[in-house]
Amino acid sequence: MSTRICLVRHGETAWNAERRLQGHIDIPLNEKGHAQARATAAGLAGERFSAAYCSDLQRARQTADSIVTRCGLAPEFDAQLRERHYGAFQSLTYDEARARFPEAYRHFESRDPAFVFPDGGESLREFAARIHDVLHRIARAHQGGQVLVVTHGGVLDIAHRLATGKPLDAPRDFTIPNAALNWIEWHGDSATDWSLIAWARQDHLTDSLDELPDA
Repeated sequence: MSTRICLVRHGETAWNAERRLQGHIDIPLNEKGHAQARATAAGLAGERFSAAYCSDLQRARQTADSIVTRCGLAPEFDAQLRERHYGAFQSLTYDEARARFPEAYRHFESRDPAFVFPDGGESLREFAARIHDVLHRIARAHQGGQVLVVTHGGVLDIAHRLATGKPLDAPRDFTIPNAALNWIEWHGDSATDWSLIAWARQDHLTDSLDELPDA
């Protein structure tokens, strides 16, 4: 039996608006982000979910609060659903990171799967393995059901690639807006048993920032 997963990126934060890398730093939603969370809850009012999972960072938790209250669910908070750890890049804007760490930024921008951020960051390959593991675990636990997952932009990047077979190092040609709805489906135990149903649906939103600064 298959499992449908609705992935929601958290609502906007002040650091999103500043194009500042958050990673594991625990930044709350701004006023617009709270409004987006409420709009997403309304947009999902007709859906029925068998379970809800959420990153343990507060921007995701605050987004999930509005949705699960309306859907009557108690979310499970999971640190495996956190954003990628950006190491020394965390708290910097993209421009600041480029200026301060030009060589490291080149690897980051080119999506080098083996590149590890200085000061404790994750490589893209390590991050992808973490997200693959948690999504497979969730999908297997709810076969035949529909699950809500509230998480982060980098996680959605990996989920889209998992569902479409796009390589980690391929340039991103899809958007990841705050609080949009993204649907994928798992069909079995194989790594290729995923498909994309719908992506970046934002009919319920009036305005939303993409995860990357130039999009």
